[in-house]
Amino acid sequence: MSPANIPAHTATVPHDDLGHDHVHDHGHDNHGDDHGGDHGDGYHATAADYVKGFVLAVILTAIPFWLVMGEKLSPEMTTLVILGLGAVQIVVHMVYFLHLNSKSEGGWNMLALLFTVVLLVIMLAGSIWVMHHLNTNLMETPMRESTLKP
Repeated sequence: MSPANIPAHTATVPHDDLGHDHVHDHGHDNHGDDHGGDHGDGYHATAADYVKGFVLAVILTAIPFWLVMGEKLSPEMTTLVILGLGAVQIVVHMVYFLHLNSKSEGGWNMLALLFTVVLLVIMLAGSIWVMHHLNTNLMETPMRESTLKP
């Protein structure tokens, strides 16, 4: 490319210590950094996607509120329904607002998410297991109290 054909937005930058100059045919907006966006997979959210996610989030919030305020189910069943709807709402937020799917970043985002979920389940289940066994093995029961007294 001759100097007369060089576009105005390109720059001649010294490339090495020998003073050789190379023409870089890109502007600031096209320098390879995507600044954390999902531009490589071709997915771009539309306003309709955000509205759909918002409506689902509102519905998934209103149902538990209605169940609690109306006392429609037993407390145990209400708790289970709220936990289930909370899990569904987490998925809605990840899909519609965080744009996590199996295609983003070549699947690595989903793999990292699954790894995080597995670690959380192991930590929570382990913590509950340890606390249960500590409670069972270390708490004094009325039978133990009566055998310990002279």
